[in-house]
Amino acid sequence: MGDNKQQTKRIFINDVDRYSSKHIAKFLASCVVTSEDEEEAEALASHEGEPAFHVVGTVSPSSKGEKWDFLREKYESPSSDELLQHLLECDVVVYNISESATQQQVEEATWVLTALHNEMLSFTSQKLFILVSTVMTWAMTKPQNPDETDVLVSEEQFIRRRPHPAFRKHHSLEKLVLNLAKGKKSKLAGYVVASGLQYGKGEDLFHYFFKVSWLMEFPKVPIFGHGTNYIPTIHVSDLGGVIQNIIQLRPRPKYIVAIDNSRNTLEDIVQMISHVLGPEEIQKLPPQEAIVMKAFKPEELECLGINLRLETFIINDFFNLSWTSEAGMVENMDNIVQEYKDAWQLLPIRILLLGPPAVGKTTLAGKLCHHYRLHQIKLKEVLEEKIAQLKEIVNGPNPENISQEIMTAAQTQLGNIHKSMKENQGRLVDRLLFEIVEEKLNSKPCKNQGFVLDGFPKTYEQAKMIFSDVNVDEDAGKEDLALMSKAPAYKQAIAPEYVFALDASDDFLTRRVQGLPENVAEKMRYTQDEFVPRLTKHRQLSGAEETVCDYFDQIEIHPLHIEVRTDDPEYTDIMKMITRVVGPPKNYGLSPEEQEEQDQKKEEERRQKRSAEAAERKLRNEAVLAEMAAQYEDWQKHLSEVKRQESEQLEVQALPLRNYLMKYVMPSLTEAMVKCSKIKPEDPVDFLAEYLLRQEE
Repeated sequence: MGDNKQQTKRIFINDVDRYSSKHIAKFLASCVVTSEDEEEAEALASHEGEPAFHVVGTVSPSSKGEKWDFLREKYESPSSDELLQHLLECDVVVYNISESATQQQVEEATWVLTALHNEMLSFTSQKLFILVSTVMTWAMTKPQNPDETDVLVSEEQFIRRRPHPAFRKHHSLEKLVLNLAKGKKSKLAGYVVASGLQYGKGEDLFHYFFKVSWLMEFPKVPIFGHGTNYIPTIHVSDLGGVIQNIIQLRPRPKYIVAIDNSRNTLEDIVQMISHVLGPEEIQKLPPQEAIVMKAFKPEELECLGINLRLETFIINDFFNLSWTSEAGMVENMDNIVQEYKDAWQLLPIRILLLGPPAVGKTTLAGKLCHHYRLHQIKLKEVLEEKIAQLKEIVNGPNPENISQEIMTAAQTQLGNIHKSMKENQGRLVDRLLFEIVEEKLNSKPCKNQGFVLDGFPKTYEQAKMIFSDVNVDEDAGKEDLALMSKAPAYKQAIAPEYVFALDASDDFLTRRVQGLPENVAEKMRYTQDEFVPRLTKHRQLSGAEETVCDYFDQIEIHPLHIEVRTDDPEYTDIMKMITRVVGPPKNYGLSPEEQEEQDQKKEEERRQKRSAEAAERKLRNEAVLAEMAAQYEDWQKHLSEVKRQESEQLEVQALPLRNYLMKYVMPSLTEAMVKCSKIKPEDPVDFLAEYLLRQEE
């Protein structure tokens, strides 16, 4: 186990949440312990599959939620002291400044190098500092003989290299690494890797060209500038391989140019991206248009504008690289495009909607296309589009720009279409129609994003003619026959992944059609004379011995049958059902403008909802106050009535007592008070008492 610990090195990489550093870290973390020496290999056999490197690194706080399972440890915004402590625990420090012309990374890398150099005497073993820089520090380098413009600039001439003005600090740091980490006995060995512009694994600098090609946003992919400049490039995984070789081999040269063996211009690269992924054409625009279109930042344009042809020998002669893309982007574009699709999870969604007329296939197809950003395939529109395309080729204003082969093929196909439609009362025979449909399904937009087939094919035979892979059936060996009998071969690139068979009762469909305005019914061929025969024909096809649904069952794409019972124009429940089966969208989603519009719409909806709730609360409060006021008024009226009734009752109760006093008390008392007033005794109360007493006797 001790031997294995010696083999496993601890490696620090900065900014692992950024494109280049992330893929370098992933590559190094995937390396396993190996040995060319037989005895050593036998000793390590018990540790087969053990990692050769334990990778740690810094990540930004904004990267929360990402998976870092390839990292042993991650550090979020460490202080200088914390960062230095982490670095001292590592055998190798890889500082990547290749992705940006900004000075922050360069300044941080300079501090790290200086701090490690100052701590060098405390090292128990030699540490390795690898600076991943950029060929932009060579951007202004000219051949030794200015007259020899076609001569390559040799890697050996790195002392003569001249940087792009925006990368002068990168150049200075490269020199600092080579100067501070000199000497065989130095405990800090230093290497500089001048990386070509990086590509692969989802893209970074070249991402714009891939994205606009995949989205087919423009009929021609824009290229900014003349595009004749030569760009030194390297696949990001091959850059990881270069760093792995430096760690394991410790080569004598300390300055290494890491580029593939291509000699591609920017035009070569963009043309191939467009050819494999997009509309297959490019359009040259002035560089300033890139800023206006928000395609690139100025510093990115500077990198894409490099014009440099380098000759390298170190990684070819001394390194043992398992190349991912030795020949460069143009030669390996198919693999690079697949990496791009895998990294961004850009998977086409292919849907087929079946069902009787008026069940809602076209409306639902439109909603699915909007939700998933797919292409709606309507048979009539596909045919019209193809005829217009052929006419444009045959009768176009610039026939000299079209090859004779393409012109002849277009004329032949257009003639066959017109002849077939003339002989079949305006209808196209299935063979020609299926050729056009298959061509459409194989088009770049359908292969990139996917499609919704609207009600076609209608029969078992039609489905078989379009989707069955006849070539595979013919070439299959005997061993495959048993498997094919269970699941016949079909064209997986264009066959739908999801088949939804809608249905509804004849009464429901008839009521729906009868409720349409006359002009709409005529446009959609839902008049009584047309709808009934169409519905009858659909029912006949549905009752055939082999139906279109049977075909998809046979190739194990099992249709989901959905009954339409409610006349919901939004198809809310059916959309929920389908999106639950299909899953979330598998594309870039909304553009910034569409996202902004959607955010504004949602904010407006939230504002309206808040206003409605406030108005409702106000009305509710006003109603409560009005009710309280009415109750108070009723209470006041009731209180007044109670007081009046109490007063009257008291008066009634007081009447007998008054009469008694007036008859028996008041005459004697009045007489006594008159006497008292005349005599005016000293004690009038005592006088009144004695007087009344004598009168009673």
